Amino acid sequence: MGRLVGMASTRTDPLTLEVVELIGTVVARYHEEYEHAAAQHSLTGAQARVLSLLALEPLPMRRIAVSLRCEPSNVTGIVDRLEARGLVERRPDPADRRVKLAAPTEEGRATARRLRDALDFAREPLAGLSVAERALLRDLLRRMLGEPATP
Repeated sequence: MGRLVGMASTRTDPLTLEVVELIGTVVARYHEEYEHAAAQHSLTGAQARVLSLLALEPLPMRRIAVSLRCEPSNVTGIVDRLEARGLVERRPDPADRRVKLAAPTEEGRATARRLRDALDFAREPLAGLSVAERALLRDLLRRMLGEPATP
């Protein structure tokens, strides 16, 4: 019983509460800047996130939905709008021709690059940290997410 009480109190100690508040502030600022950068390209935040994902690699709708934690039907609408603007195209998956991949066009890749370049919020504060501090922060965030740290 004492162990449970100890665990509960560590989640509400002042340091933990401050860290949680700081993480919330970072997330809110990131989303605000992301929405602003997306709007400069006449995109919604969701469209910008899909385009950024696809700039890394072409993906099937289901994988995009999993990455964004949303319904595949929502992704279909987002991809439809990006396709109508000439930023994304659908193509058959070479591994399974029954599956369609969403892939950025050349203009889509260029737009994703401009979006990434416009996001100063995360880059500027991180630039003030040493390489070792950024690696430590990365590893701590991965650990919080249950992902393995990089060797």
